[in-house]
Amino acid sequence: MFYRKNIRGWEQVVRIMMGIALIAYGLVAMAGTPAGYGLAAMGLMLGLTGVFGFCPACAMVGRKLDHTP
Repeated sequence: MFYRKNIRGWEQVVRIMMGIALIAYGLVAMAGTPAGYGLAAMGLMLGLTGVFGFCPACAMVGRKLDHTP
């Protein structure tokens, strides 16, 4: 891989679930508004960090895992 995971397994699950919730809320409850599309985009990014196990913001502040599972 080209990156090193910096998110733990339980955090990946939480990020994926929250990402799905943000996407759904943005596209259903705030349908057709710029804020709704913004929330959906943030949910997509949050979900992708969960899927890949790497968060660029966490990497910028120096967060690393002690071990790779």
